[in-house]
Amino acid sequence: MKVGTDGVLLGAWTSVENEPKNILDIGAGTGLIALMLAQRSSAEMIDAVEIEAGAYEQCVENFEASAWGDRLFCYHASLAEFVEELEEQYDLIVSNPPFYAEEQSGKDPIRDRARQNQFLPFEELLRGVSILLSTQGCFTTIIPYNEEKAFVKLAVEKGLYPHRITRVKGNPKVAAKRSLLAFGRDEQAVVYSELVIEIGRHEFTQEYRSLTQDFYLKM
Repeated sequence: MKVGTDGVLLGAWTSVENEPKNILDIGAGTGLIALMLAQRSSAEMIDAVEIEAGAYEQCVENFEASAWGDRLFCYHASLAEFVEELEEQYDLIVSNPPFYAEEQSGKDPIRDRARQNQFLPFEELLRGVSILLSTQGCFTTIIPYNEEKAFVKLAVEKGLYPHRITRVKGNPKVAAKRSLLAFGRDEQAVVYSELVIEIGRHEFTQEYRSLTQDFYLKM
C-alpha cells in the first residue's frame, strides 16, 4: 500500500502537545502514522495493531528499520482481539480507518480490505477507542467529510466528544473532501478550521507545506 495523503495529514495534524506517554495506531497499515508520531513525540511506547498479514509484516520491517525501533511495536490482530487481550490504556489513539463501501471495491482484495469499512466499522472502532483511551487521552482520525456528522454522533454516544475539527479541501474551488477529528472524554467547545492542500496542480498551499514538510524529502 502506497503512502497516502490521508495518513500524512493525520500523522502531521494530530497534536502531541500534551506529551503522551503511550500511543496506539489502530489499523496501522505499513506503520506510516506511528512512525510520524515517533518522530514528533517523546512517547515511551508506540503500539500499532494491524489485521492484514502483508501489511503487518511490512509494518514490523519498517519499525525495525527506523531510528525509533525500540519504542515501536505492532500486534497482528483485529481491534476486537486486541481490546479483549490488552488491559493497557493510551494517552493518544490515532486511526486512519477504512471507509469506502463494499460496492466501491476495486480489483485488489488486499487494498480493498484496507479501505472498506465492513472490515472496521466506525461503531466498532469507536467502541474500541472508548475502552482503550485514558481519562485525559485524545483520539484523532480522518474520515470523509460527508460522514462527519454521523461519526461525531456515534462518538458522543460512546462518551467521546469532539474537541477539534478541520475540514480538508483539495483546492479552494472544491467542496471539503475529508474531516480531521480530535476527541476527548470531556465535553468542550469545538475548534473548527479549514485546510486547503493545493492552489494548483502540485502547487501546495503554505499551510499544507508548514504542516507536512518535515515528512517529505521534496516539498
